[in-house]
Amino acid sequence: MTTIDDTTEKYLLDAIGLAMGNVRDRKTWPFGAVLVRDGKVLARSVNEVDALCDPSAHAEMQAVRDACRVQGSTDLSGSTVYASGYPCPMCLTAMYLAGVKEVYYAYSNEDGAPYDLSAERGYVEIARPVEQREMKITSLPVRPEGEDLYEAWRKAQG
Repeated sequence: MTTIDDTTEKYLLDAIGLAMGNVRDRKTWPFGAVLVRDGKVLARSVNEVDALCDPSAHAEMQAVRDACRVQGSTDLSGSTVYASGYPCPMCLTAMYLAGVKEVYYAYSNEDGAPYDLSAERGYVEIARPVEQREMKITSLPVRPEGEDLYEAWRKAQG
């Protein structure tokens, strides 16, 4: 088992406290996240899926969104996320895209499974070949006349 330093434990307890507040105050999802860079907390957030009627408003997603907004950039390189639970594939991908360098979580998928709070299903589904997934995903390479969309993007980047 990995040893926990005082700082990591402090932020994980903060994430769990946020999650507990969400359960007690809102009677909703037990997830919280704290995003830190260079010893400074950039964002503290909770799962707001029900409050915002937004299935993507997971605690980690909200932390990434809030931190990016605060700094005026989508670059969170070198930051760390402390999460109450194991991040789902969506949250993990957002953290990769933003440049988060590491994630610590307190409750594993195994801890969450008896409560239907495990992210494992998403990982299992994504690991399947596309043609075997529950949700049908089909590539249809439609292109309009004229300039290609991706070429236009590349030109706009300078």
